[in-house]
Amino acid sequence: MKQYLLHLLLLLTAFSGFAQVKGTVTDTNNQPLPFVNIFLENTYTGTTTNDHGKYELNLQKPGKYTLVFQFLGFKTQKRTVEIEKFPYTLDVALPEEQFSLKEVVINPKDNPADRIIREAIKNKKANSEKTAHYTADFYSRGIFRIKDAPKAILGQKLDMFDDVLDSTRSGILYLSETVSKIKFQKPDKMQETIIASKVSGQDNGFSFNNAASVNFDLYDNYLPFYINIVSPISPDAFLYYKFHLESTFVDDNNHLINKIKVTPKRPLEPVMEGYIYIVDDTYAVYACDLSVTGKSMQNPAINILVLKQNFTFNRENNIWAKTSQVLDFKAGLLGINVDGRFTYVYNNFVFPDGFEKKTFTREVLNFEEGANKKADDFWNQIRPVPLTIEESTDYSKKDELQTKKKSKVYLDSIDKKSNRFKWLNPVTGYTFKNSYRNETWSYDGLLKGYSFNTVQGHKFTPGFSYMKRREEKRTYTSAGVKFDYGLSEKRFRTTAFFAHQFNNVSDAQIRVSGGSSVSQFNTANPIPNFVNTVSTLFFEDNYMKLYERDFINVYFGQELVNGVFLSATLDYAKRKPLFNNTDYVLINDTNKVYTSNNPLDPDDYANAGFETSNMVKATLSARIVFNQDYWSRPDGKFNIPDDTYPVLYAGWEQGYGGSSDVSYQHIFGRLTYEHTFGNKGDFETNVKAGKFFNGENISFVDYKHFNGNETHVGRNDKYLYGFNLLPYYSASTNDSYLEIHAEHNDKGYIMNKIPLLNKLQSTLVLGYHNLCVPQRNPYHEFSVGLDNLGIGKFRLIRIDYYRAYQHGFVGDGVVFGLKFLNVLE
Repeated sequence: MKQYLLHLLLLLTAFSGFAQVKGTVTDTNNQPLPFVNIFLENTYTGTTTNDHGKYELNLQKPGKYTLVFQFLGFKTQKRTVEIEKFPYTLDVALPEEQFSLKEVVINPKDNPADRIIREAIKNKKANSEKTAHYTADFYSRGIFRIKDAPKAILGQKLDMFDDVLDSTRSGILYLSETVSKIKFQKPDKMQETIIASKVSGQDNGFSFNNAASVNFDLYDNYLPFYINIVSPISPDAFLYYKFHLESTFVDDNNHLINKIKVTPKRPLEPVMEGYIYIVDDTYAVYACDLSVTGKSMQNPAINILVLKQNFTFNRENNIWAKTSQVLDFKAGLLGINVDGRFTYVYNNFVFPDGFEKKTFTREVLNFEEGANKKADDFWNQIRPVPLTIEESTDYSKKDELQTKKKSKVYLDSIDKKSNRFKWLNPVTGYTFKNSYRNETWSYDGLLKGYSFNTVQGHKFTPGFSYMKRREEKRTYTSAGVKFDYGLSEKRFRTTAFFAHQFNNVSDAQIRVSGGSSVSQFNTANPIPNFVNTVSTLFFEDNYMKLYERDFINVYFGQELVNGVFLSATLDYAKRKPLFNNTDYVLINDTNKVYTSNNPLDPDDYANAGFETSNMVKATLSARIVFNQDYWSRPDGKFNIPDDTYPVLYAGWEQGYGGSSDVSYQHIFGRLTYEHTFGNKGDFETNVKAGKFFNGENISFVDYKHFNGNETHVGRNDKYLYGFNLLPYYSASTNDSYLEIHAEHNDKGYIMNKIPLLNKLQSTLVLGYHNLCVPQRNPYHEFSVGLDNLGIGKFRLIRIDYYRAYQHGFVGDGVVFGLKFLNVLE
């Protein structure tokens, strides 16, 4: 404890020693004011106060300076000081602003707020272009806190945070800072170099805070939160907002500032609420204080986000530039309540007329060498917003705790507790950890892999696995073995695998697997084990068709150049037919019997649809992401796709059978594309095509099978990977094929405008699916559905109505999407 207090004292002393101009900003009642904008007059050199009104401003040398203190609702104050030596203390008290209250607006056709907003919309292009090109220094700090954390959730202990929580089970979960230099060109060109990065309790210090992800620009039509939020000065603003001019005041440069209240017309739409401050005459944005709810963003875990921005004016270039921004949030789910704040400060703006042609590349973010190893004295000199006592305590506490947590003695003691074997572990599973070596051995219990099918009956797939992680480079090595036994089939099978990731830059990785398994004819596994178990045992519908596969498979893949990922697979397999071995059912329907395991003829119990055969397959495939941006971090490369362009997949497969007449070639391709239409929803499409050559005599196992669905249960968030009324193997082909899937999710654009239905807080989804194969009429599915259904914050249900056509009406049905099934599989 004495050592901890000593560290804290030294840390606080260091903060004081390196602060050049520092102080506290309060109101006239001596109450501290957070988020006060402080800058040198007619410059973009500034800072902001922290939660307790403390500030620090680093100046280059002694001299005469005029400091400006600007805060919404208070009179801007200027202080001219003659500084002979540092540190220099300057405390300031801000009096409340004397607003000119507008007496009345009676005629709704002549609402002064509407006039100002219309002028702001009219002038926003000119105002935006003033900051179309700039360089700046950027600082960000993020903090997450948890309050009154429960001790358990759904019967599972919540003890991973115990080391950082106080007696009320509250504390800081995450604290990080970054300092970077940025170059920006509207609308979206960014180049950012991280100079320093720090994460409390992590010595690698690689924070994900960056400038590109927080570029909330009110001059844009939409603000990119979880979904696109309509800006209060968008051309469509009057369709979504009501405006009221609450007051006006004059700033230190004699600009008349209009304080306008922004109120949503329909709160469930992607809208904000609060205040926007508009400069008269130029109609530039002076500041904003706007909030958006989780319901408006269709993210039920979030309660509220609050965006505050301050703009600074420079008389020398007549530009209002955003110099500080704060994003506050509150969120909660399952009794876990968190809140936090992200603080951003922009300094030393330069506004060139443009940039050289090769300034912006696909690499939008990189780290200087040693950015995560900066000493405390560096941070104390460069940090524009002083830490609060809470934050500095967290750094000190977690630095000491990390040293302890990385020791072998501590890690072994933690592992000893978690590695205790319990009597139920053979059924539920067991994990043994060696945290010091970042190694994990796991046993999958009997329950985890349980399922039922008519070939094997009650099936159990216990297994053992090993994982080794290398945290510095974020790579891994894993291996494992899995056992498969069906009580009705009385057959024991084993598979094993090995996987290794060489690096996290090109994502080079190798996987080797082999053994004997029971597989679906469709390698995409369209029928989940859980769904098949329920439909079989309760409804006597055994849709899953299986065969035995004795195999060895080798895979290697890596990114060749940015955006181009190549992979190769070599696979040998002996394929054997399987037949039903049980007619067990929990709920017996006397009018039904299980269909056969023959995918071609459900009434043929004597034949399997194919004969035992051997096949060697060599596959080469490529994924091309056009215009892919990326971040370069010391621990790897992080890719950022460009939704302006599609993603292209292409491949070639060569099959070698036991004789020349069952050898074939197969070329295939896929194109995916997704695009967000402002606040009007997301459109996505998935188009697949392929062609077999010399495939006339190949086994049915090697056909192209399509993802059908006869269970009326959907398990994916989006239905872009198959059909929801098509029988599973009715259209399988060894010739050419084309399938098209498309969906548009309105993200509430339509639903939020319909009375009563808007209470559902759901989204409207329109879909189309098409399949073309030779010698069959084209197959079509049309769908309309509601997504984001549920109760409260749990919105995991989707319901769609489908109609199918194939040279006329075929059938219709309702599909229930249960998103939690992804977790069960």
